[in-house]
Amino acid sequence: MAENTEIAVLGGGCFWCVEAVYTEIKGVTAIASGYSGGHTENPSYYEVCGEQTGHAEVAQVEFDPSQITFPEILEVFFASHDPASLNRQGADEGTRYRSVILYTSDTQKTQAEESIKALDASGSENGPVVTELSPFTKFYPAEAEHKLYYLNNPGSMYCQVVISPKVAKIRQKFAKKLR
Repeated sequence: MAENTEIAVLGGGCFWCVEAVYTEIKGVTAIASGYSGGHTENPSYYEVCGEQTGHAEVAQVEFDPSQITFPEILEVFFASHDPASLNRQGADEGTRYRSVILYTSDTQKTQAEESIKALDASGSENGPVVTELSPFTKFYPAEAEHKLYYLNNPGSMYCQVVISPKVAKIRQKFAKKLR
């Protein structure tokens, strides 16, 4: 981790989507897809898919808080997926696809609680926000073939149908936050 940076660990469906959304955000200094929030050490993709590890597919987002704040990171996070959908995003279903914020500090926890409360109060979602809020313990990087999947596989059907619309939405909504 670089000096003067913070880590956000976020799950909002498939980690390819979360990673793709943050690659263009100004102030994000590094991003990695992986697994967190469960009980199995060093899980593989197939173990996480088997729903027995307790892990969610997440992205570990390293950011420079002098360029983008944690609440701004959360604003992008909530806009990029459906935080009112329990254990699913579109056709991706299961606890590994849950909406989750794994906070790394008490400040992040408080800011996440405030963001969720504000989002619920706004009524902008399809129901109450079901995003899990849990303390971060350990991040397990995903296998090499998952790294920067969207950038490396733009022609794949999943990228075209699922990821591209999310990236386009974020580009439009957060144009001033792009690199």
